[in-house]
Amino acid sequence: MSVEIVTQRPDCDVLILGGGVNGTGVARDLALRGLRVTLVERNDLAFGASGNSSGMIHGGPRYMLSTPDVTRTSCLDSGFVQQIAPHLIFRIPFLMPVYGRDRRARILIDLMEGFFRAYDDFQPLKRGKPHTRLRVDEAERVAPGLNTERMVGALTFDEWGINGARLCAANALDAVEHGGQVFVHTTAEAFLFERPDAPEGQRGRVEGARVRDVITGHAWDIRARMVVNATGAWAPVTGALAGVASKVRVRPGKGIHVVLDRRLTDVAIAANAIDGRQVFLEPWENTTVIGTTDDDEYGDLDALHATADEVRYLMQGVESVLPAVRDARIIGTTAAARPTLYKYGPNEDALSREHEVVDHAAHGLEGLVSMIGGKLASYRLFAEEASDLVAERLGVRVASTTRRAPLPGGDRVPLALAIADRFGIERYAAQRLIDRHGSRAEAILGAGAGSARGTMVVCACEPVLACEISYVVAHESARTLEDVSRRTRLGLGPCGGRDCAWPGALIVGALLDWPPSEVRRQAMALLRTRARSRAVGVGASQARAEPYVAGTFAHVAGSG
Repeated sequence: MSVEIVTQRPDCDVLILGGGVNGTGVARDLALRGLRVTLVERNDLAFGASGNSSGMIHGGPRYMLSTPDVTRTSCLDSGFVQQIAPHLIFRIPFLMPVYGRDRRARILIDLMEGFFRAYDDFQPLKRGKPHTRLRVDEAERVAPGLNTERMVGALTFDEWGINGARLCAANALDAVEHGGQVFVHTTAEAFLFERPDAPEGQRGRVEGARVRDVITGHAWDIRARMVVNATGAWAPVTGALAGVASKVRVRPGKGIHVVLDRRLTDVAIAANAIDGRQVFLEPWENTTVIGTTDDDEYGDLDALHATADEVRYLMQGVESVLPAVRDARIIGTTAAARPTLYKYGPNEDALSREHEVVDHAAHGLEGLVSMIGGKLASYRLFAEEASDLVAERLGVRVASTTRRAPLPGGDRVPLALAIADRFGIERYAAQRLIDRHGSRAEAILGAGAGSARGTMVVCACEPVLACEISYVVAHESARTLEDVSRRTRLGLGPCGGRDCAWPGALIVGALLDWPPSEVRRQAMALLRTRARSRAVGVGASQARAEPYVAGTFAHVAGSG
C-alpha cells in the first residue's frame, strides 16, 4: 500500500487549528458543505482531552441542577452520534450504591430516585434505558464483589461509551475524503494579516497562518478566507498570536484516569472519594477505567501526567465500593486538561460545561472564530454551531448534514463471525477491528489479504493486525508509532508495548522509509511513554511484570 505525505502549500476556505473532537468536527461539517478546509494540529489527533477523556458520550446527570441545557444537548447529540457511528458506541449501565444505617439513608435513596426519574425524561434522546431501583441483594448480583456493608440499596442509570481517539480520526478522515487536508505534528507559529506591518489592532482581517512541521522543520504559509481556533485548553495561547487572548479565556481543569488490565464488572459503579467528590469505575472496551480528578491546571499543557497522589485518591474512592479493585493490575494512566469556560470562584467540578463560539469580528478582528468550552458528548452540536457561523460569514447557504451522514465505517456494522471466516482470522480480532473501523474493516482486511504480513497479529492485547497499521498510516495521517497507537490501541493493553512496539515500528518504518535508527527510536518512544504512564501506579502485580518490560527496552536499544 503506497503512502504519501502531503507537503504542498494549500489555499483553502477555512483553516482549522486543533485536531481534537471540536476541530475535526468542524473540519468534517464544513467539508460536507463543500468548503475547502485544512486542519493543522500541533501534536496529533486526539492528543489532548478528546483522546484522554472518560470515553463517554453521556448526558451528565450532575449538570441537571445547575445547567440542565447541557444535559439536554448532550443527550440529544449522543443520539445523533449513535446514528452516524454505531460501531464506535457501546452501552455502559451505571450502578450507584447508597450507604447509611439510619432513616436519613432511606430518605436519601428516595430523593435520588426522584432525581433519576427526572433524568429518565432525557433518556429517549439518547436511546437510554430508564433508571431502576435495586435491593441490596439485587445490586450484589449485578456487581459481584460489591461492598454491601451499610448499603440500603442502589440505583441504575444508562450511559454510552465511545473511543474518543477513533471519533477524532473518523471525523478527520471524512473531511479529507470530501476534499480537505489534515496536517498533524504541525504548529501554527503566527497569524497572517491583511496589513501585517500595521500596529496591533490595525492589521485588518486574519488571512491564514504561518505553520511549521515540527518533524521536518519545514515552514509555509496557509492562506484562508477564515480561521477557526479549536485548540481547546490551548485556546488562549493560540488567541495570543492574534492579540485576543483575553477574549477566549478558559479555566483548564486537569483530569486523570487509571486504566486496569481487564474488565472487573459489566457495569460502571459510582463512588465517593474521601473529599465527597463523585468518582467512578467503568468497563471500557476490554479494560476498566477509573476516573476522574478535576483540578485547576497552571502547568505545561503539552506535558500533563498523572501523579501517584492522584492515582491513590481515585483507587481509594473506588475501593470503598468495590474492594477487589486492588487485585487488578494498573497498566496505565491518562491525563488531560478540560477546556472549561472561565469563571473565578467556583470549585473546579462546579464549573459549567457549556460551550461558546466567539466571533472576533466583535473585537475588531475579522476572519477569526474561536471555540471554547464544550464536552465530548455534545461535540457534533458545537461543531455545527461554529460551522453555521463560518458558513454565514462566507456566504455559504448549505445546512449541516452531520446529524445524519454516517461517519466513515458507520453506514453498517458487519458481523464479526462472517468476517473472521472470510479472512481466516480470530473472531475476537475481527470484532475489535469492526469496533474501530465499522464497515471499513472488510476493506482493511481485503487490502492486507495479498500481503504475507497483512493479517498478522502485531499486538495480541487488542488485537491489532498489520493491515490495520498500514491503513492508518496511509489514510489517517499517522506519522509516528505513537500516532498509530492512538488510532489502533497498539501497546495500550496489558503488555504495555512489550510485545508489539518493535514489530509495530518495523511495519511503520517500512511504510514511511525510516532508517533503522528511527525505527529503534520510535519503538523506544512508545515503550517510554507507556512506562511513564504506569510508573505512578505500579503495585505488586505490575512490579513483577516490569522486569519483562525492561528486557524489551534492552532488546530494542540493542537492535540494529
